[in-house]
Amino acid sequence: MKLFKYALLGTALAFAAPAFADDHKMANPQVGGADMMADKTIVENASNAPNLSTLVAAVGQAELAETLSGEGPFTVFAPTNEAFEKLPDGTVDTVMMDENKAMLGDILKCHVVGANAMSDAIGKMIADDNGDHPVKTLGPCTLSAKMDGDNITLTDENGNVATVVTADVKQSNGVVHVIDTVLLPKQ
Repeated sequence: MKLFKYALLGTALAFAAPAFADDHKMANPQVGGADMMADKTIVENASNAPNLSTLVAAVGQAELAETLSGEGPFTVFAPTNEAFEKLPDGTVDTVMMDENKAMLGDILKCHVVGANAMSDAIGKMIADDNGDHPVKTLGPCTLSAKMDGDNITLTDENGNVATVVTADVKQSNGVVHVIDTVLLPKQ
């Protein structure tokens, strides 16, 4: 048996795992019940997660799939379908219209950082910044990363707060942290 160590926000947990854990399927948490492969891109993995189908459709509509399939590294805060459902009625349909492609792109890029930031690194940045770390995204947003107990939260410039519900999903071109709320550019 091999000994694996996982760090979550500075707390190291060690456990024994069977030798077959070298298989990349075991290295990542599942998202929406689907295995996430560390040797696949953000777009490839997200496309396999049933709870990220709205995000995948939006990435396609905004023509960002090629970018997020690129070399990176990227950190993506990926809203679930339920996160999109929390938006006011008609919002998703409106931003998915061809004439709103630029707006949709801005919204999606507010969920992407041009770095590979695992949760322990984010937790350290939060601690180093006295509990509130500014996160500059690739979109027109700066998010505020904080801790809520053991959970990382992200607040957009409108006051919307997203909680990371699944952290550290490794990808070939970065990392994904699944969140429960859509983050928006300043209105």
